[in-house]
Amino acid sequence: MTVQSDLKKALASAQSALGSYSTFAESTQDQSAKQMFQQMAQDMQRHIDQLNSRLSYIEKNNPLNQQ
Repeated sequence: MTVQSDLKKALASAQSALGSYSTFAESTQDQSAKQMFQQMAQDMQRHIDQLNSRLSYIEKNNPLNQQ
C-alpha cells in the first residue's frame, strides 16, 4: 500500500462523511443539531481540501510518476 493510495482512500472516506453530515443537516428540524452538522461538514470540507492538496503534491513530485 502506497501513501498515494492511502490518501485516495482517506479522501473517499472524507467525501462520504461530508455527504452524510450534509444529509443530516438537511434532514433535521432541530436547529442546534443542524448547526452542529453544518459545522462538521465545513470542517470535513477543509480536511478534503488538505487531502487533495497533499495528493496533488505527491502526484506531481513522486519519482514513480515521472517519465
